Amino acid sequence: MGAGSFFIHHVFFWLKNPSSAEDKAKLVEGLKKLSKVKTIKSFHIGQHAGTTRPVIEKSYSVSWMLTFDSLETEEEYQKDPIHLNFVKENEALWEKVVVYDAVPVA
Repeated sequence: MGAGSFFIHHVFFWLKNPSSAEDKAKLVEGLKKLSKVKTIKSFHIGQHAGTTRPVIEKSYSVSWMLTFDSLETEEEYQKDPIHLNFVKENEALWEKVVVYDAVPVA
């Protein structure tokens, strides 16, 4: 694939109540609904794997990794009503969100 022909959007969520199984389940259910956005090529809902090397960030609650065909299709996702509704319905659950976007090295 050439540069710009693939786009990864990886989101990490820190829940306000990280010990709440109910809050985590609600966020995961919301992400499953969010996966219906048509421009998403693939997705993965994850949590920390339990690995312990010093370089590993393990304080997040849930991760959401998406792939898109291009930056343009990711931008469509950002404006999609399903995405906007997800944020509105779930933003009270998290205290912090960090996003890593990546494209192939040219």
